[in-house]
Amino acid sequence: MSDNVANDAELQALSERLQRACLAQRLSVTTAESCTGGGVASAITDIAGSSAYFETGYVTYSNSAKTRLLNVPPATLETCGAVSRETVIAMVVGACRESGADLGVAISGVAGPGGGSPEKPVGTVWFAWGDVHDQQATCLHLAGGRRAVREQAVRVALEGLIRWIDAA
Repeated sequence: MSDNVANDAELQALSERLQRACLAQRLSVTTAESCTGGGVASAITDIAGSSAYFETGYVTYSNSAKTRLLNVPPATLETCGAVSRETVIAMVVGACRESGADLGVAISGVAGPGGGSPEKPVGTVWFAWGDVHDQQATCLHLAGGRRAVREQAVRVALEGLIRWIDAA
């Protein structure tokens, strides 16, 4: 089995688990994505019946889109940068508030091959899960090229949504 087929099967299984969990808990979900470019929303909506719980997905690649669509404060972006704990928390809060979803995930990172810095090298990805009242964020340093970083980030995002629901 090729890596792409294995990755697709893994994302499908995670998306199916997420769907079962959301339906069982009657939760709606939103995504706010930057470096994954809609990959999490795509994985979720690849599963038939996802419209029963998936509210909307935001692809806010630019800082201006993060501010305009998710109400990320410009000062947060200027002070902390797009790839930061503060930004992904603001993104997930904004996505939940704007969409009305019960739960969301936000992702912002440096997928590469360029764009990295000594402080935030290629593969640095920040994630946040939560709602308008409660959020959790973590930073991972993912290995590989652009495609590998993005695929890993989608997997981590789905796993985090499932963990959030299971912990509730």
